[in-house]
Amino acid sequence: MMKSFITINNAISPVFIFCLVAWCLGEADVHVAPMEKTEKEALYSAVQGFVGNWWNGSGLFPDPCGWTPIQDVSCDLFDGLWYVTALNIGPVHDNSLGCAKNPEFRPQLFELKHLKTLSFLNCFVSPRRHPIAIPSNGWEKLAGSLESLEFRSNPGLIGQIPTSFGAHLVKLQSLVLLENGLTGELPINIGNLINLKRLVLTGNWFTGRIPDSFGGLTQLLIFDLSRNTLSGPLPFTLGGLTSLLKLDLSNNQLEGMLPSEICRLENLTLLDLRNNKFSGGLTQSLQGVCSLEELVLSNNPIGGDLMNLEWSNLHKLVILDLSNVGLTGEIPESISKLKRLRFLGLGDNNLTSKLSPKLATLPCISALYLNGNNLTGELKFSAEFYGKMGRRFGAWNNPNLCYPVGLMSASHVPYGVKPC
Repeated sequence: MMKSFITINNAISPVFIFCLVAWCLGEADVHVAPMEKTEKEALYSAVQGFVGNWWNGSGLFPDPCGWTPIQDVSCDLFDGLWYVTALNIGPVHDNSLGCAKNPEFRPQLFELKHLKTLSFLNCFVSPRRHPIAIPSNGWEKLAGSLESLEFRSNPGLIGQIPTSFGAHLVKLQSLVLLENGLTGELPINIGNLINLKRLVLTGNWFTGRIPDSFGGLTQLLIFDLSRNTLSGPLPFTLGGLTSLLKLDLSNNQLEGMLPSEICRLENLTLLDLRNNKFSGGLTQSLQGVCSLEELVLSNNPIGGDLMNLEWSNLHKLVILDLSNVGLTGEIPESISKLKRLRFLGLGDNNLTSKLSPKLATLPCISALYLNGNNLTGELKFSAEFYGKMGRRFGAWNNPNLCYPVGLMSASHVPYGVKPC
């Protein structure tokens, strides 16, 4: 019995000693690295401005960077003291800092001298009762640290983008202003933020033209200005965005021809220009963007002929949507060489002639829409093709197109197509 006790005791002692040492070291770390006093005061005041004065940080020990931190506050050590490096306001997590009915920006927000990330989600939600604008002043104090700034889903956030963003926030790598109530023209000096890798200004009420200066953002990877009311032609300077992966300018009022400089975007995988007013035909420079995986130009009065492009050059295409763009002429057989294509939308155009049965040989195709054209002749796709596609094969509203009777079951008859 004594031997068993000694064995257990010997096993526990090192564990106990280790835990005691770790606890002591932890205590030492807390006292050696407290949160800088003015930093703590600035954080508490800034947070109270957004969530309400009821919040006093009770329960946080020994401070927001200690053992019981706030869910959406991150810290780091600078010269032996804790400083805030990230602040996320809004219902990001279940226990996040939710905003009050009338949140406000307090000047103490700009006293967080090492702040790298600042975001607001669903915080300013009342455009009628409590509208609020982004402060114009104070951003210069964050010029040396801020790398990411985001405002997402804030309908009560009104007014223009402060020009102080472009004047001071030179370290910004990500600027996201998504689905807010912002208005006005895009500041020209946003083009000064040459470290930007992501610029998303989607779902606001911005007007006017896309500034030429944006073409100087050569490190940009994601560029999204969709769902605004921007107008005018695309600046040719956008050809300078040679690092760009995704360009989404859909759902605006942009017009004019697609610039030939688009061929310089040699890394582009997504080009979405749907629901604008572009015209002037399909520029041949498109076939030079060999990296494209998604090309969406639907609902523009572009016009032109598909035969003008060598589609086989765009061999990485997965999605090609040219619905309702005023196309004329034939559907080229070179489209059947796009072996990765899953979606092909050519509906609601003025395409003519017979359909090549080679379209059915596209190995990955899962949706093919040719409806609303002037296609003629007899469909020569297999019954297996119709069975696989179902309603995802659209050929209705082609008055002179028909399918052969007796070569397929009634369940495989293409919808809206008459029998020959």
